Amino acid sequence: NEKFNIFKFGDSVIDLGCAPGGWLQVAVEKTNSNLNDFKKRQGRVVGIDLKPILSIEGAEILVLDFLDNDFEKKIKELLKDKVHNIISDMASNSTGHKKSDHLRIIALCESAAFFAFDYLKEGGNFVAKVLAGGAESELQTILKKNFKKVINFKPKSSRSDSSEKYVIALNFKKNN
Repeated sequence: NEKFNIFKFGDSVIDLGCAPGGWLQVAVEKTNSNLNDFKKRQGRVVGIDLKPILSIEGAEILVLDFLDNDFEKKIKELLKDKVHNIISDMASNSTGHKKSDHLRIIALCESAAFFAFDYLKEGGNFVAKVLAGGAESELQTILKKNFKKVINFKPKSSRSDSSEKYVIALNFKKNN
């Protein structure tokens, strides 16, 4: 967030795969979703995960399965408007087989991207954790058609031997 200024004051955020809550904490602070003074513009932060996590003041945390058939119905009930940012920090359980794990996380990222196309406001941002491994090029192509700028980024906090990186898609182009 420091490098790309993804979250802004008053933004709405959905964090898919929010456990343990690091992205939520940053989003709450940057969007002003924990402020009790309703005269000032207040953001909204919603975290979704299969696992329950400790509450984070200013964030709504839901225990839901993103891949469940009822997920979209539940989200439509929760949201009254589209959001500014969608973060996907989802990862499938590791099998220990690098190629299989890579394909599984790319499938989650692609599902999250298509979710973002339906729920992002024009100009919104999408960030997803991916594992480098070759199959991410189709995801890149899809994102480049729908966002003005797509960047691959490996944070300093990520181990050098890790294939983990983030794809950051900025400025959503609504319904191409």
